[in-house]
Amino acid sequence: MSETAHYVASRLATTALIVLGAMLLLFALSALVPGDPATALLGPAATPEYAKRFIAEMGLDRPWYQRLFTFLGNILLGNLGTDVLSGRPVTRVIADVLPYTFILTFTAIGLAVAIGVPLGCYAATHRGSVLDHVFAFVSVAFIAIPAFVIAIFLLLIFAIWLNWLPVLGAGEANSWLDQAKRLILPTIALSVGWIGFIARLVRSSMLETMGENFIRLSRAYGLPSRLVTYKYALKNACIPTLAVLGMGVGRLLGGAVLIEIVFARPGLGRLMFDAISTRNFPVLQGAVLVVVLIFVLTNLLVDISYAAIDPRIRRQASR
Repeated sequence: MSETAHYVASRLATTALIVLGAMLLLFALSALVPGDPATALLGPAATPEYAKRFIAEMGLDRPWYQRLFTFLGNILLGNLGTDVLSGRPVTRVIADVLPYTFILTFTAIGLAVAIGVPLGCYAATHRGSVLDHVFAFVSVAFIAIPAFVIAIFLLLIFAIWLNWLPVLGAGEANSWLDQAKRLILPTIALSVGWIGFIARLVRSSMLETMGENFIRLSRAYGLPSRLVTYKYALKNACIPTLAVLGMGVGRLLGGAVLIEIVFARPGLGRLMFDAISTRNFPVLQGAVLVVVLIFVLTNLLVDISYAAIDPRIRRQASR
């Protein structure tokens, strides 16, 4: 088996184990949550007969091991259950809101990369300059401020005081311009912290890479400084950034929960918040499982990507 195939196979096995562990943890948490789900969902006015029928329909009257096998089997078949409030399949409920979360998360990542990488490169190539110190201060400030605090300030300034942008909701379904306007402030709020983090990470990685022997050798051969910096040094310095971005998708999805609440946007985070409030276990389990799948698949793609950039990672994994 080649190094690449061995590396991909090992990452796929790790991904499968993580997903299985997440499924078992989700089932255990739903089984251990105290209280009566029938009372929480139906209210205290529900008759005992109706509550009993509801529990039977949910399968909560069966032994835990039967419910576990049913839960795992349904997930393998792509059946995440039924929304107990609307009666719709959970997969359909999640599919309706998932595009909003995808758009918000990946526009935030794109904005953070588009701004953070050039800032980090400039700071690394102008080490010790005034702008380097300014970027360092601004980056740390961006990292320290929580996304929801930035969201509230942006909403107050640009939506209430200046009245420049509409912010609440996702916009009209048939108007791309309205949707884009309502996406601007949530994207900025979610990406600000990552702009600072990526800038600091790229700066430190660039400084470390520019001290490597192959960079000195490239300069000794008389290659142009821009070529050495942006083709060789930046390429290798982006490997840690790719790894962090894989982890960052999970954190951005978590941050999207509060952002979607502040800006009243539909999305996976808002769906989980509502499911927790109503103890809608099938929707909550399905939404969390989708988040886990997105997280592990993103990290799998990132692992493969930076292994393709740096063959040393493949060789280390195949030993």
